[in-house]
Amino acid sequence: MSDDDIVFETKDLRIHAMRDDGSELPIVKGVDIQVKRGQVVALIGESGSGKTTISLSSLGYCKPGLVWGGGEANLLGHDVTKMDTEELRPFRGEKVAYLAQSAAATFNPSIRINEQVTEAPVLHGTKTQEEANKRANELYHALELPNPDSIGDRYPHQVSGGQLQRLMAAMALCGDPDLLVLDEPTTALDVTTQIEVLKAFKKVIKEEGAAAIYVTHDLAVVAQIADYIVVLYSGEIKEKGPVDVIVNNPQHPYTQRLMAAVRPTPSAGMGDGADGSHRREAPALEARAVDAGYGKGSDGKPLVQILRDVNVTIERGHTVGVIGESGCGKSTLARVMAGLLPPFGGQINLDGGELPGALTSRKRSELQKIQFVYQMADTALNPRQRIGDILGRPLEFYHNLRGEKKRERVQQLLELVELPKEFAARFPHELSGGQKQRVNLARSMAAEPEVMLCDEVTSALDSIVGANVIKLLKGLRKETGVSFVFISHDLSTVASFADEIVVLYAGRVAEKGPVDQVLAPPFHPYTRLLISSVPEMRVGWLEETMGSREALAGISRGVTITKVGCPFFDRCPVAIDGTCDKIDPPKRADPHGHGHVIECHREIDELMAETAYAQAQIDAADAAANAGGEA
Repeated sequence: MSDDDIVFETKDLRIHAMRDDGSELPIVKGVDIQVKRGQVVALIGESGSGKTTISLSSLGYCKPGLVWGGGEANLLGHDVTKMDTEELRPFRGEKVAYLAQSAAATFNPSIRINEQVTEAPVLHGTKTQEEANKRANELYHALELPNPDSIGDRYPHQVSGGQLQRLMAAMALCGDPDLLVLDEPTTALDVTTQIEVLKAFKKVIKEEGAAAIYVTHDLAVVAQIADYIVVLYSGEIKEKGPVDVIVNNPQHPYTQRLMAAVRPTPSAGMGDGADGSHRREAPALEARAVDAGYGKGSDGKPLVQILRDVNVTIERGHTVGVIGESGCGKSTLARVMAGLLPPFGGQINLDGGELPGALTSRKRSELQKIQFVYQMADTALNPRQRIGDILGRPLEFYHNLRGEKKRERVQQLLELVELPKEFAARFPHELSGGQKQRVNLARSMAAEPEVMLCDEVTSALDSIVGANVIKLLKGLRKETGVSFVFISHDLSTVASFADEIVVLYAGRVAEKGPVDQVLAPPFHPYTRLLISSVPEMRVGWLEETMGSREALAGISRGVTITKVGCPFFDRCPVAIDGTCDKIDPPKRADPHGHGHVIECHREIDELMAETAYAQAQIDAADAAANAGGEA
């Protein structure tokens, strides 16, 4: 490629933060990168490394409180750091388009999808509405969206998270930009949706000949989509080079540290379970035959049933991981346990005694024993309160602590989550993402609970910070005996932390048991699909996986709640027509496991044979790839 192919380039780019006294603090410190046409350049590094700040420079944008400190950011030969808002207007959306992390926050819920997808080119005058509609339709087809000729007539809430993420890509591409900035576009997606979206992004970027900056902390994702990697730390480039070189032979110690923090593919033997020292006669928390849903019909039952006959037991000092795709009922189960959503069938037991279904009917002592840790610390922490006040409120409410005793306990809680006691005087916005999540955990620990419901608490964190949070949770479990219900779509994290795994699909338990048994054959077909969808740290994994039988059968279809038969029927590569779609699957106990149960019409021996067949396919593909590489 010649220099004429350069779409975006920074030369000695410097960006500074303004201090209260008017002085400047360097944030981005002399960065040089090039993005050429048809190329995907990944910016990787932990939170605070400057990834997003550098990528936003391509739009001529500095976040509030930041200023240009020097150097150049050239988009198609124009230094956007020297332009004012009016000069930048023709570039933003037309020459460069930005894809945010949250598609749900990007779309206006009250406007139809197609109107939002076509808005930018029509507004800029580069396309008529008719031309924009035609272009949007082409993109719906290229991104392999369902019902591409009519999906634009829907509202955002009428499509799944993965579909909305691809529609956000259509919105960015509709104006035919020269550069795409993708800022963590798959971080919040479950594994099956993530590889489907990655495949669509990769295909469209290549076919359109656009250049792209891909911002992420997920190195396994980078290995699938990037051509070139730039490793950042504290606003400086530590290493850069082609993807296969960085992935297979990293030179800088920090890059090696990032690689070491990549979670391995989930497999038996990953966990370091509880030692049983905190165990009691009765489980800490138990869900028995729970049915739950939303809305209320004339018969008193919910209009939409989500959970159906769910049984989960959490022993004292143990961690139960609940895994599954978006829409399978994970968060609904946590809401039922917390009392936020009363079940219409079954019961929740705490320490052997039945709990009232509704939060408002529970005693303060019962509220204290079950605490909810929310996914997004940014929205869970009051931005107008200091950390000391945030942690002090549950101390007053549950333990009646005030004055000096409360201040001492706040300092102990900060110490417990490995934060300096001086943080008590800070506001949430003065903390990093990982630090805010630790405060989120400390607030729950302030109640001294028996069970903590952790809903995707590491999904928005980079690999190093996420690993530190998991290490912290393990320490809290060992020290205090607290039990965890750990809800996640990240199988690797669950496998490294949980004692038991519950695999939910369409509101039903597809499989459950000790971690080592759930992650070893025999697998429920859905569990095998989830495990095979976890990205591996090697170039070419995406193409290989998308050609597998599991992927061809089930990745592109969403979760469908059914009343009859097995809900996984239409995605299952080993489904039995006339049986799986008509009759509820039986619970089959693995004769070699302790408490390992699979709900499937296939016999355990048949599932073992299917696993062996799938592994043989993978081995054959690996052998072919290695032979091709040697040739």
